[in-house]
Amino acid sequence: MTTTELTLPKTARPRRRRRMPGGAGKQSHAGPVTYVVLTVFALVSLAPLVWTAVAASRTDRRLAQTPPPLWFGGNLFRNLETAWDQAGLGTAMVNSVLVAGTITVSTVLFATLAGFAFAKLRFRFSGLLLLLTIGTMMIPPQLAVVPLYLWMSDLGWSNQLQTVILPSLVTAFGTFFMRQYLLQALPTELIEAARVDGASSLRVVWHVVFPAARPAMAVLGLLTFVFAWNDFLWPIIALNQQNPTVQVALNSLGTGYVPDQAVIMAGALLGTLPLLFAFLLFGRQIVGGIMQGAIKG
Repeated sequence: MTTTELTLPKTARPRRRRRMPGGAGKQSHAGPVTYVVLTVFALVSLAPLVWTAVAASRTDRRLAQTPPPLWFGGNLFRNLETAWDQAGLGTAMVNSVLVAGTITVSTVLFATLAGFAFAKLRFRFSGLLLLLTIGTMMIPPQLAVVPLYLWMSDLGWSNQLQTVILPSLVTAFGTFFMRQYLLQALPTELIEAARVDGASSLRVVWHVVFPAARPAMAVLGLLTFVFAWNDFLWPIIALNQQNPTVQVALNSLGTGYVPDQAVIMAGALLGTLPLLFAFLLFGRQIVGGIMQGAIKG
């Protein structure tokens, strides 16, 4: 025992820092069990897509046999060409890109503005309006088909793309999603500081709200694009085979006395590829935005 320890009282003695178990601040590494679990989940998730590609590369007779084929055949490109020509997927792809892209941009924009208003602005009946907005999510969409169709017919928009675009320009889910995110991710002090500096409402939205909401906007944009691309109920009612979206065009492949399952699978594969390309192109930005928002929070 040293002299310093003898003369100093217990309260004045320097305390030794405890080392955190595992090392604080160090990045943890996943173990082999984690990789095994992730690999299993990845294989299970990819199984339907792989089976679609396998079925699209076979003939209809081979698909009807038992056991079914488990590997690729040699008819993939022939079936893809047949599905493309029979369904008219060229026009359908362009229409779906226009419809899904327009719906995605408008939903992200309007939902972010509405979510910001509900989260940070104070106005009369805000709680009632939010309750009514959330309440619309409980109404089955099938109930709106007949009045919506009559409304679009009165406007003279039958079999036109704006018939599919207009009812989906903004969603209650997107508004509620952005409101919940901005409620926590956007400090009120930051908005007040911008207003003290003389920023207008438009400038506050552009330079404060949008940068803070970027991670949630990316997630909402991806979900909205996937939903708009895969939507079938309303487009099959509002559009015809002369001006279809991808899902409406693919519906024509299942007609006939004996539908060709291989051609149907080839069409489904063609309808899925744009979604895969979109995720491959923008998936890194979406995940990066989410991680950036999590670190800032």
